[in-house]
Amino acid sequence: MQTIDIRTTQNVTIAYELAALRERILSLMIDTIIVVTMYIILLVLLISALGSAAFESGLLMYFLYGLLPVVGFMAYHFLSEVLLNGQSWGKRATGIRVVRIDGLEPTLNDYLLRAIFHLPDTLLSLGVLGGLLISSSAKKQRLGDMAANTTVIRTRQQVQFHLDDILKISSIQDYQPQYTAVRHLSEQDMLLLKHLIARYRSYPNAAHRQALHEAVDHLLKVLDIQETPSDKLEFLRTLIRDYIVLTR
Repeated sequence: MQTIDIRTTQNVTIAYELAALRERILSLMIDTIIVVTMYIILLVLLISALGSAAFESGLLMYFLYGLLPVVGFMAYHFLSEVLLNGQSWGKRATGIRVVRIDGLEPTLNDYLLRAIFHLPDTLLSLGVLGGLLISSSAKKQRLGDMAANTTVIRTRQQVQFHLDDILKISSIQDYQPQYTAVRHLSEQDMLLLKHLIARYRSYPNAAHRQALHEAVDHLLKVLDIQETPSDKLEFLRTLIRDYIVLTR
């Protein structure tokens, strides 16, 4: 599975799994079915309200059968990604999401650019252009992604964790937490740490090693720990154990 390293606003680099082309195609198919269904319902309602006038005016015919489906398709993607935090209903069903490559939250302008570029990526080329760019680009970006500096990642990682399953502590009563300040971190922080450990152990390359070092340096500052640990992996595992004990 191809990954991308994204530096968060807390200056921690996290490896995310990029959405595969087949997942994005399936997502687009689901979204298209939703848009077509909504369009047919709206078209029936408009024709029922307008009667024969809907077929007598050339301008109205152009709007109903030409402009409306195109604008509706782009509007659906824009509004759904804004309201669902980077996901259309198709993306939510397939477990993928839009993110910015620089680690910032996507803005309205980013979502708007992605929606507008569906015109060449999807509509005019029948999806061929978008598919070719996604499959050939290093960050799996179509034109809309390139314009908005975004890509699409998996929200369902290959390695799934629940906080209770992170580590098994044999005796909580006998365990003495070493870093009590860890209780100020969140459950999501702990899941990210566990994911970072798992990624490093599976792929101990330079990128993941750098991510590990940067995460430890950041946590030392946040938790006000003066002594730099010699074993960074064990330090992260200790933080996770301490968090479980202190927050149960």
